[in-house]
Amino acid sequence: MALNELGFDAGPEDGILGDRTRGASGDFLASRDVPSTIAPPRFTGAAKPLEDIDLPKIGAQIGVGEDELHAVMDVEAKGSGFDSLGRVAMLFEPHVFYRELGPGAARDKAVGQGLAYKNWRSGGYPSDSYPRLLAAIQIDEEAALRSASWGLGQMMGFNAQMVGFNTARAMVEAFADDEEAQLQAMVDYIVAAGLDDELRRHDWSGFARGYNGPSYATHGYHTKLRSAFLRWDKIADTPYPEAA
Repeated sequence: MALNELGFDAGPEDGILGDRTRGASGDFLASRDVPSTIAPPRFTGAAKPLEDIDLPKIGAQIGVGEDELHAVMDVEAKGSGFDSLGRVAMLFEPHVFYRELGPGAARDKAVGQGLAYKNWRSGGYPSDSYPRLLAAIQIDEEAALRSASWGLGQMMGFNAQMVGFNTARAMVEAFADDEEAQLQAMVDYIVAAGLDDELRRHDWSGFARGYNGPSYATHGYHTKLRSAFLRWDKIADTPYPEAA
């Protein structure tokens, strides 16, 4: 492959335009100051909403009902995986972008543009995070996508491989098509993080600590989860056959 011969690692010559080929193409064009023609990430798609059966079906995988999953979705993404424009619900985190970029010219550029800073800042979120994200993508696409939380469960892009995707881009584009994919990723993360036990026994403090970090109580995540669960618990569930 020509890119490999020029010193840009595009991977094996398999005829597939994968992430390594895209990255190599972008590096080649950047080295010659030529605008990249590689398609940007896709944030909109079929935008298929959850079906009633999806919650009990996926919840059964870890022994919980739809009320527990509703509670997590309500607290993490206000119950919707898409925004008013049909894009995947997203929150860009500049302090994560700072970490993902690491030391160097790219980080310096991001800091200079106000797209990255070392520590989390209270009240530092605009009403729409997409302009920030798009600007960050111009510096480093994968680092930018890894630095945002996505979909129903506000899954961090840097957890993409943890929930079965090769890259953050692949996760985001799957999320753009179907909320069921978002919910499945959320449950896969809960299992991978060892939080399914906490969810089953309604240990909201333990779950919030694992899902949101040690500052969960400051933001009242545990009480919000409990309140959301109690609210959904009063509503009849969608019938679903018990797992064998």
